[in-house]
Amino acid sequence: MIRSSKKVSIFLSSMLAIALLVTPFGGHHRASAFTAANADTAMNGFINTFYDSTAKYFYTNSDHLIHSEHASGPDGGLYTDFWWEAQLWETVMDAYQRTGSSTYRTMIDDIYTGFNAKYPDMMVNDFNDDLGWWALACMRAYELTGTDEYRNRASFLFDQIWSDWDTTYGGGIWWKRDGTSPQKNMATNAPMIMTAIKLKNATGNSDYLTKAQTMYTWIQSKLVSGSKLNDHIEGTGSGTVVDWDFTYNYGTFLGAALAMNQATGTSSYLSDANNAANYVIDKMTLSYSLLYEGENDAPGFKMVFARNLNQLRIATGNASYLNFLQQNATQAFNHRRTSDDIIDSDWTAPARSGYIQSIAAAAGASILQFVPADNYIGNIAGNGIYEAENARLYGINNESTHPGFTGRGYTGGWNTNNTRIVFNVNQNSTSTKTISFRYSAAAGNAGRYVKVNGTVVSNNLSFTGTSSWSAWNTVTLNVALNAGYNSIELGYDTGKGNGNYLNIDKMTGL
Repeated sequence: MIRSSKKVSIFLSSMLAIALLVTPFGGHHRASAFTAANADTAMNGFINTFYDSTAKYFYTNSDHLIHSEHASGPDGGLYTDFWWEAQLWETVMDAYQRTGSSTYRTMIDDIYTGFNAKYPDMMVNDFNDDLGWWALACMRAYELTGTDEYRNRASFLFDQIWSDWDTTYGGGIWWKRDGTSPQKNMATNAPMIMTAIKLKNATGNSDYLTKAQTMYTWIQSKLVSGSKLNDHIEGTGSGTVVDWDFTYNYGTFLGAALAMNQATGTSSYLSDANNAANYVIDKMTLSYSLLYEGENDAPGFKMVFARNLNQLRIATGNASYLNFLQQNATQAFNHRRTSDDIIDSDWTAPARSGYIQSIAAAAGASILQFVPADNYIGNIAGNGIYEAENARLYGINNESTHPGFTGRGYTGGWNTNNTRIVFNVNQNSTSTKTISFRYSAAAGNAGRYVKVNGTVVSNNLSFTGTSSWSAWNTVTLNVALNAGYNSIELGYDTGKGNGNYLNIDKMTGL
């Protein structure tokens, strides 16, 4: 994939249903999902908007125009690029597994044909992670259809990618085959473990399992730091680990760990998978909904995470994972664009009116395919915890330097005009709530305006100074909220009397 765009834009039985009414994640959200008809609606909207049945390929954008924002696929970017098409192919497989529809079964073969017409030589792509996504998708297609071509292609791609394993940094497969942008990352290595286990199961060749174990051991030694998973290692000598948090890193790792557990029966792998899953659920959500990670490649990240979490949910029967996935599916569907029924990149807010990228729409369509519906349609209020670092940030950076914060960190030090935090808030009913902002203000008293649904409700909310940046306090405010979607904006405007540095940890009380 084109990771530069990533850097810039940088989830039955009656007993199970009863269990879902009580969730360990707290809050006042209810166990809720959607109907099978909703899943059909989302998939039909996705296919009708993005699929070119003549080219047997997906368009990049909903308006079928080329936009420079992401124009790296065939025909000048009219059609999706390499790794997007692999993910969109899997979306069709998600729909086929749910429905058994002959239409989707035919599309599995057609999309493969269309892709090969655009890329007759897959090895022109220098990105091993791109090739790896196709190897993994081909193995899934083989498992669903029994078509030998898919297994053979996956085996070929696996061998080509594996040839870029060497002893630099103690092992690992290089991200790029041409030597530019030298790094070894989770996105390349973890999916290869899943592919290796699938190939071992399909062929009986134990060499694939040996390679999977080798890759897993390397990932653990270089890219795992306690409960946190790092993005990649780069640089000279023993290398420097870069600790970016992306949901798909956790998704691919938990998928790899689950595959290793199923191949070997070793329980520690399952513990690793659960730890990765719970890190995202606990720390990379906005009131229980998967966070917005940006545009271009980024909307596909939560699709990868959710798809692998669902496999973990199936393997373990974990009711909390089911609850989480169902609520995210409902959240995504509730915020679709009703004019064409496609879902945007931020599942917590209404879809935009302009063009939407296919990778974003596929993410929303997919989760509705693989998560079982429970026939509830309604708002998803979440658990009432809105970590500031997971909100929509404008001109503000995340930090994790000063201790005492919750989640992954806090928003640090912002004190210039037009900088702001926007919390997308969904409520079950119209109400007035007392919200609390947890903050630190070691530079002295600070002020910020508060807008609710675009209306200023406080020109200069006062944040009393704290004794240090690791001393945290709260300030409260009553706000009137609508049923459904709301936005709460905390921002800086000197014209309203705002001033001084301020760190925001989270918003609660909803």
